[in-house]
Amino acid sequence: MQVSLERKEGLERTLRVDIPGERVQSAVDEKLGELARNVRLDGFRPGKVPVRVVRNRFGGQVRREVLGELMQSSLQDAIAQEELRPAGTPSVEADDADDGGVTFRATFEVMPEVEVQGLTGVTIEKPVAEVTEGDVDNMVETLRQQRRSFEEVERPAAEGDQVVIDYIGRLDGEAFEGGSGQDAPVELGAGRMLEDLEQGIVGMAAGDTRTVTVSFPEDYQASELAGQTVEFEVTAKSVREPTLPEVDADFARGFGIESGSLEELRSNLRENMERELRQTLRGQVKERVLNALLEQNDIAVPSPMVDEEIGRMREQMKQRLGGQIPDERLSDEMFREEATRRVKLGLLLAEVIRGAGLTADAEKVRTQIEEIASSYEEPEQVTQYYYENREALSGVEAIVVEDQAVEHLLEEAEVTEQPSDFDTVMNRNAG
Repeated sequence: MQVSLERKEGLERTLRVDIPGERVQSAVDEKLGELARNVRLDGFRPGKVPVRVVRNRFGGQVRREVLGELMQSSLQDAIAQEELRPAGTPSVEADDADDGGVTFRATFEVMPEVEVQGLTGVTIEKPVAEVTEGDVDNMVETLRQQRRSFEEVERPAAEGDQVVIDYIGRLDGEAFEGGSGQDAPVELGAGRMLEDLEQGIVGMAAGDTRTVTVSFPEDYQASELAGQTVEFEVTAKSVREPTLPEVDADFARGFGIESGSLEELRSNLRENMERELRQTLRGQVKERVLNALLEQNDIAVPSPMVDEEIGRMREQMKQRLGGQIPDERLSDEMFREEATRRVKLGLLLAEVIRGAGLTADAEKVRTQIEEIASSYEEPEQVTQYYYENREALSGVEAIVVEDQAVEHLLEEAEVTEQPSDFDTVMNRNAG
C-alpha cells in the first residue's frame, strides 16, 4: 500500500492510497474460497462447490465487497500512518488500477492544532451585586402587578388602563386581512400593541369612536404592512382601571405560603432572587471570559463540525417553535456565526481542560445539582434523579468541568470588580 498526503488550503487534506492488484486478488481468492466452503448451490453437495463455479457466479460481487473492505481498512491505516485527526466523514473517489488494484483519494478536513493563548494580562470586569430589602420590595410590587384586576370606570382612558375595543384597519382605504378585531383588550402603556395605536386610544371613553393613524415599522413581521401607514377605526366599548391586591395574608397564601406570613414570603423571595442573581453573575463573568478567550485565539474550525452544530441549533429552534416552521425558513446562514463561535469555544475549552488536567469536582457537582433542585417542590427527588441517571449526571459534570475551566482562565486574568445592583444585573428597570 502506497500513501501520499496533499495539504490543501486551511484544514483540508487529501490522502491518495494505492492498493496493489496482488493484495486485492489475494483477498478476493480468500473470500471466494470461504464462500465455496459455505455456499449451497443446486447440483453440488455442501462444501464441495468448485471455486471456479463460485467465481463465475459471485466474482463481481465479492470483488466489490473486498474493495470496500480494503479501502476502509487502508484509509484507517493511512490516517494513522500520517497521524491525522479527521473532522467529519471523508469524501472518497476511487479508480481501478492497471494491475487489477485500486487507487482512491479521500478528502476531508482535519482537527486544528490548538495551542491556547491564555488570559495573562487580560482585564476581566466582574460585576458584583447583592439583593437588598429594596429589591425585595420591588419584587413584591411586581407580584402585585401580576395579580392585578381591572374594574370598569366611567371616565376617559389613561395610561395603565385596560380598554376593550373593536377596530377595523384600512390600508389605502381598503380593509386588510388580520386588521380587524372585536372585544380586544388593550392595556395602555404595556407596549403589546403598536405605540401609535395605544397613544391614539388614550383619552377615549366608553362609546367613543375615532380614527387612529398608525405607522408600521420598516421591519414589521408582516411584509405587506412594513413601512406602511394605516388608519384604524377604533370604538371603545369599556374602560377599566387596574386594582392591585393588598399585601396581606391572602396575598402570601396565593404564592404558596400556607401560614400567610409576609415575613416568610419575603424570605422565600429573597432566597429565590439571590439564587437567580448568583446564576446570572456567574453567567456574565463566564461570557466575558469566553469572549476574551476568543479574542486571544483566532483558530480555524472544521466545516463539518460547524455544519453539525447548525443542525443541532436548527432542531432546537424548531422544538421551541413547536415544529411549526418549515426547514427552508431556517437557513444555515441564520445559525452559522453562532455555530462557528460555539465550535471554536468547544475546541479551546477542551484544550484548556486537557492542558490543566481538569475533571469534574464531586463537591461542585453536588452543589450544582442542589442548586438546580432547589427550584423544585421536591428537591430531594430531583437530586436523587440526577445521581441515578448517568446521562443526566454526565450533563451536569460537563457543565461543572467547563465552569472549572473558566475559573482556571480567570485566575490568569486581571480581575476588577464592577459594582452593580440587582435590577441592572438582571436587566430589569428598577421600581
